[in-house]
Amino acid sequence: MKEKITSSQNRRVKEWRSLASKKGRKATRTYLLESWHLVQEAIKAQQPLTAIMGTAEQLSAHADGLPTDVPIYELTDSLAKTIGDTGTPQGIFATAPMPDETAIDPKTATGAWLFLDYVQDPGNIGTMVRTADAAGLTGVVFGKGTASRFLPKVLRAMQGSQFHIQLVEADLHDWIGAFTARQLPVYGTNLDPQAQDYCDVPALTNGAIVMGNEGNGMAPDLQRLTTQNLYIPIKGQAESLNVAVAAGVVMFRLVG
Repeated sequence: MKEKITSSQNRRVKEWRSLASKKGRKATRTYLLESWHLVQEAIKAQQPLTAIMGTAEQLSAHADGLPTDVPIYELTDSLAKTIGDTGTPQGIFATAPMPDETAIDPKTATGAWLFLDYVQDPGNIGTMVRTADAAGLTGVVFGKGTASRFLPKVLRAMQGSQFHIQLVEADLHDWIGAFTARQLPVYGTNLDPQAQDYCDVPALTNGAIVMGNEGNGMAPDLQRLTTQNLYIPIKGQAESLNVAVAAGVVMFRLVG
């Protein structure tokens, strides 16, 4: 059964609009998925959804792919435009419960992980999460200063890969310490006198790769905690690589 909503003062509409902010997400413990691609990826991955809402046109177009156990709300075209974050919203959305950040324990986590330290550009974050997914990593940890994985731009940039691997927002000091305490290698990506060519280290089955801020690289205190810092030799005249490109090169060399 669909419930039709036509008023901009509807309680649910106000709640959905609030999900663009951290305060709104914290208050409701939910976040917003926008576009059929993200909604479909969540459904395929059997992610729990608390609601699906869209215009009559969009709900009709995707009727065969909608779950029967999730409340569905039909919105007017004008209301749909006020909920989305994009300039030209498709007109279909879903809400999902925010996961428990403590469900994944760094003291027992296994597999290859990507750690993000103060990475702030949503496009870079999305590219790295998608690349981690493609390269077969277990998960990505969003460390201090890194843009939230629930920001609308970050959600769109990840393009559904967030449903294929594990994502956590946590303190990288805790994760690096937990990994190195178990003798799992944690490779930083800053150039220092002891840095090693990324081609000269063994494949990463269990452990982590740390990528730092776009302009400043990894925080100095994190650099001191890593097992080894790596560098990518630059053969041309470019000063450096984009952080997402560098992450892709290292992930596919060590893991993929």
